[in-house]
Amino acid sequence: MSKLPAPPYRPYRQALAVCMAVIVPLGLALKFYQGPGQSWLNDTFGGVPYEIFFVLLAAYIWPAVSPGRIAIAVCLATCGVEFLQLWQPAWLQAIRATLPGRLVLGTTFSWADFPYYFVGSGLGWLGLRGLQRKIYRTY
Repeated sequence: MSKLPAPPYRPYRQALAVCMAVIVPLGLALKFYQGPGQSWLNDTFGGVPYEIFFVLLAAYIWPAVSPGRIAIAVCLATCGVEFLQLWQPAWLQAIRATLPGRLVLGTTFSWADFPYYFVGSGLGWLGLRGLQRKIYRTY
């Protein structure tokens, strides 16, 4: 499979911004959902849109980096953040006590979160590749 050159950055970034504008409300809706399956959707499955968002954000910041490298870096970083939840100094707990701190850093370590990080990064990778192919064909 041949490697495609990076798509034109302006339309690529615009498409990424639209995707982030969709994934953020979806992720927040899952995080604050109340009803059947609430615990799973709020705490575990929420890792999927979390990963996708950070893959999109990283691609927006560094559009020349390949989707594969971005997905791997984001997955490793979020796995690191998950392990960081085992460390609980007072200053970090104070950050986690805020809504942004809970949303970004999480509060409780769980091995069950890791598969969702891998799935989310994989879906983010597929999305970036598809977006790049679409933008590249247009230009």
